[in-house]
Amino acid sequence: MLELAQIRAEDRVLDIGAGLAGPARLLASALGCRVDCLELSPDYCAGAVLLNRLTGLDGRIEVHQGSALELPFPDDSFDAAWMQNVGMNIADKRKLYAEVYRVLKPGGRFAFQEMAAGAAATSYFPLPWATDPADSFLVSAEEIRSVLGESGFIAELFEDTSDAHLSRTPSETAPGQLTLAVFVDNLAQKAGNARRSLQEGQIRLVRGVFRAK
Repeated sequence: MLELAQIRAEDRVLDIGAGLAGPARLLASALGCRVDCLELSPDYCAGAVLLNRLTGLDGRIEVHQGSALELPFPDDSFDAAWMQNVGMNIADKRKLYAEVYRVLKPGGRFAFQEMAAGAAATSYFPLPWATDPADSFLVSAEEIRSVLGESGFIAELFEDTSDAHLSRTPSETAPGQLTLAVFVDNLAQKAGNARRSLQEGQIRLVRGVFRAK
């Protein structure tokens, strides 16, 4: 996603659902851009602030606590927005994408990766983003693309990367020890259920880069 997003050093970037700000630190360190992190959990916000300070990147990264459905930023604030594995927990996709569009400058880029609904309902729980079906708000890849278009975005890239993901070994796709310890309980079970769901076509992994008009 880093190359696909075409983020430049002079860009101001919004990382939505930033967690402990791992991607934000990658962006800031690799590209030299400024990143604003938006995270709902106060605990994750505190952890992100600490890790940014420890890595010497707190001058380039600012952490904000808040909801992706009510982004605490003025219109036309960002050159790019970045979102990884967040939409599965948000039911109101139209509000989500409308908010992303609102805070992007004209021509701004929205790069994302999400799980989408497959041909059959997801039957294996818990999953990394949901302990039961009530917490999971998957929609099809076609609906993701359609709602983004209705929100004003133009597709530059939209692809299903499920097969490429499955071709990698579980060890290649496993998160680091920090994520194991902090983010997800019972991660081995949840990751196994996600892989099985992906193998059986119940979920699909998609990514895209869309541009604001």
